[in-house]
Amino acid sequence: MKDSRKEIISWAFYDWANSAFATTVMAAFFPIFFSQFWSMGGDSATSTFFLGLGNSIESLIVAVCAPVLGAIADRGSYRKKLLIFFAFLGAVMTAALCWVKAGMWPVAMAFYIVANIGFSAGNTFYDSLLPSVASEKKVDFVSSLGYGLGYIGGGLLFLINVLMYLFPSVFGLQDEIQAVRVSFLMVGIWWIVFLLPLLFFVKEPDGERITIKKAVKDGFGAVSKTLRSLKQLKNTAIFLVAYWCYIDGVDTIIRMATDYGTALGFSSSSLIVALLITQFVAFPSALLYNIFGHKVGIKKALLIAIIGYIVIACFGFFMTSEIHFYILAVCIGLFQGGIQALSRSYFSRLIPEGESSQFYGFFNMLGKFAAIIGPLLLGIVTLITGEQRYGILSLILLFVLGGVLLSRVDETNAKQEIAAFNCNK
Repeated sequence: MKDSRKEIISWAFYDWANSAFATTVMAAFFPIFFSQFWSMGGDSATSTFFLGLGNSIESLIVAVCAPVLGAIADRGSYRKKLLIFFAFLGAVMTAALCWVKAGMWPVAMAFYIVANIGFSAGNTFYDSLLPSVASEKKVDFVSSLGYGLGYIGGGLLFLINVLMYLFPSVFGLQDEIQAVRVSFLMVGIWWIVFLLPLLFFVKEPDGERITIKKAVKDGFGAVSKTLRSLKQLKNTAIFLVAYWCYIDGVDTIIRMATDYGTALGFSSSSLIVALLITQFVAFPSALLYNIFGHKVGIKKALLIAIIGYIVIACFGFFMTSEIHFYILAVCIGLFQGGIQALSRSYFSRLIPEGESSQFYGFFNMLGKFAAIIGPLLLGIVTLITGEQRYGILSLILLFVLGGVLLSRVDETNAKQEIAAFNCNK
């Protein structure tokens, strides 16, 4: 039954579970450790390039697989099973980073890529469960609740990991290096433990019970069908391209901000404090932005967030001191949860019922294709110019394109297109 409090909370707690990877690993310790420990002896521009390349490889793999996996999940009711598989894959590979030694950057990057695949592919099936957990009336709130819990949960473990990093002896650790390694292990355990509520209390949506072999066969066929469907669902297609553009900039800022701060010479402790600021600002902001979205309209709220990110990119270009980095962290926190949560819930209004996994597969595919371009663009521009600032500034184009396309989406026309699409099935 939709809007069950137990199911909603259990679903939202997966954000709490996997956000520890996004904070402790993706945004904080992996970029710092990669440049200062695993890539010892290399220059910062080269390190930035390989970090961007690694993120792009992972994104390409997930982008290619996401629509097929989503279609398979729809045909065979395997959403929860595939979510659990990828969550375990991500958690195990994250924990494995604990044992990667200094200078072994190819191994570290390989583990990180596979962990990212688990994180990103798992989110495809997590997102696809949203329409079955929440009604259209509550979908914006439930999506925002997930991101809100993600920020507070990820921020809580990150705070513990930061204290371990700053005061290793208090936790019985030898030094900062061991603190970071243990943090990777803790993220893996945290991820699995807080997956359990979803595992036990969220029901698999009703669907045809078929074998995995048939689901795979039907899944590949459904991909081409979905592409054909987008010709009829023009507003859905426009939104997907708009999302592709603006989420590129958002994801690139999330993944590369710490590396950017390191290149500017900011201390590791200041970078970590800034990330903590982002987490704890983003928690209430994600929930408040949902309220703001219902006041002004979801699409308008998304457009305002896009403008906010254009300002953030400009500010990042001129940033010179650590206090600027703290201000930037607050600004990112204000908009990050809102643009992610409302994008996810807004998309649920633009897709036919019963095909959420394959459409969310395309949703996540475009997000991943965007994440191929963004980090790689930033890395290449940095490598060519020797200045990370120009890479950050280049992201403005993506936000502008995304905003222009989003302004052309008409939700009323989208519902009419969905009704016509359902009649023609």
